[in-house]
Amino acid sequence: MMNLFADIRSLVIEAVAALASAGTLPPGLDTAAITVEPPRDPAHGDMATNAAMVLAKPAGLSPRAIAEALAERLASDPRVTGAEVAGPGFLNLRLAPVVWQRVVRAALREGAGYGRSTLGQGARVNVEFVSANPTGPMHVGHVRGAVFGDALARLLAFTGHDVTREYYINDGGAQVDVLARSAYERYREANGLSPEIREGLYPGDYLIPVGAALKAKYGDSLLDKGEQYWLAEVREFATGMMMAMIREDLALLGVTMDIYSSEKALYGTGRIEAAIDTLRGMGLIYEGVLEPPKGKTPEDWEPREQTLFRSTAFGDDVDRPVQKSDGGWTYFAPDIAYHYDKVTRGYDALIDIFGADHGGYVKRMKAAVAALSGGRVPLDIKLIQLVKLWKNGEPFKMSKRAGTFVTLRDVVEQAGADVTRFVMLTRKNDATLDFDFDKVLEQSKDNPVFYVQYAHARVNSVLRRAAEAGIACDDASLAGADLSGLSHPAELALAGKIAEFPRLVEIAARSNEPHRVAFYLYELASEFHGLWNRGNDDASLRFIQGDSATSQAKIALVRAVGVVIAAGLGILGVTPVEEMR
Repeated sequence: MMNLFADIRSLVIEAVAALASAGTLPPGLDTAAITVEPPRDPAHGDMATNAAMVLAKPAGLSPRAIAEALAERLASDPRVTGAEVAGPGFLNLRLAPVVWQRVVRAALREGAGYGRSTLGQGARVNVEFVSANPTGPMHVGHVRGAVFGDALARLLAFTGHDVTREYYINDGGAQVDVLARSAYERYREANGLSPEIREGLYPGDYLIPVGAALKAKYGDSLLDKGEQYWLAEVREFATGMMMAMIREDLALLGVTMDIYSSEKALYGTGRIEAAIDTLRGMGLIYEGVLEPPKGKTPEDWEPREQTLFRSTAFGDDVDRPVQKSDGGWTYFAPDIAYHYDKVTRGYDALIDIFGADHGGYVKRMKAAVAALSGGRVPLDIKLIQLVKLWKNGEPFKMSKRAGTFVTLRDVVEQAGADVTRFVMLTRKNDATLDFDFDKVLEQSKDNPVFYVQYAHARVNSVLRRAAEAGIACDDASLAGADLSGLSHPAELALAGKIAEFPRLVEIAARSNEPHRVAFYLYELASEFHGLWNRGNDDASLRFIQGDSATSQAKIALVRAVGVVIAAGLGILGVTPVEEMR
């Protein structure tokens, strides 16, 4: 697979080795920190390397002296047309047009595989995301987490990781008892009685079908009985229906999980005890009294002995309770057991995607995984910030069906799955996102999803017109065409943007940041639309010319743009548009 930046980095490292062989540089220099990247100012060249800056101290030479020696060496390579030393020792490179023409050819030959890499080396990665309480339909905050998690999983798979998508069902806490009581009132309603939706119960209409289903199964046999007779059964029944609804909602977004894990399955099975005993065997569990909370101490706070995990040994601020003084487990204990289970399943890395309100959990979970895996398994926790919905210039109101919030289904029905997914990735995960239904559906440059999809549709319109003109424009013909006609700076700049894709994908995968792909696609679309518009004034830049050979070269560039947009949208889980309606 072609990655031009990796190729040029290899060229730089070969030049360093050659200078070492010639005695200009000392042997055995560590080249791991050498980078090759686009310069901040395109006027400075096509690529920039920090090699001289990195090597100066270990080589005992000035950065500028190393840069000048490298420049002379690199300038002898036919791919390099210029090597200029800048500032204290950065090296800017200019590349021959044939290099960019080869990028276009590579994109056409590799097709949907362009940009793929073996970065992950088959490493097994578990991405746990959504994990919404099974107490109702998913809300707009879950949409963002679902899209982010699925796009990240796709990105990691695209870069050679073996990815498992996992949903942790929080069905072990008090909230599922509240669900059961709420469903029971709808069951009473289905039997002709007035439901008592008292404070603290879930008021949404979504539980009406659950009540009807309970009636269909149990008739009136649960009426007038104490909850000790029906709570467990209704809880299991209602939880099952809620999870079926959640699966349907995820399917609307094109999200499919590989594994659903149950919190309830940890209780009474010895798995929590086993995880805590493992930590105890490491000397990390002890009986102690915590300091009072920092700041204003709550009036009801009193020092009491608890069973604590020594999480401060792994970078946490305070040690964390795992068992209460009454013997019950804290919320943290089953989470430790669940992550221990993931560690024992043999994953090489874990990624958790939490809502922003779980920020206080980050350090303790990282501490637990570090302890339980002996530091072998890294845990990356991504926090998903809030989404603010707008319509007609006003905050979008709650869903009556949900009772208190806007549902995932509301959003997808209004905007569509593809638009929803793309827009949810137009901000970094830890930044608040405004989702304006009017703006995300308008056809303008200010709407990134339209702008990218319009570029893909334009690519297809060029291919259709070329086919009508009798020009061979299948990928094999275009990849085999003479591309030497691609020489205008605007065309080469577009090819340069295509060349950035494999590098960008690897950077996004290393940092677990799929939003970078959405940003890149907007930049690529902007470059393409700019070339299209220049063709309105300069006939030589139009994609279909008077002769087939010239046309093929230009259409090859256009088609390569389409290949990259389709690949990038595939990572985001968005279907490319063939034509705009």
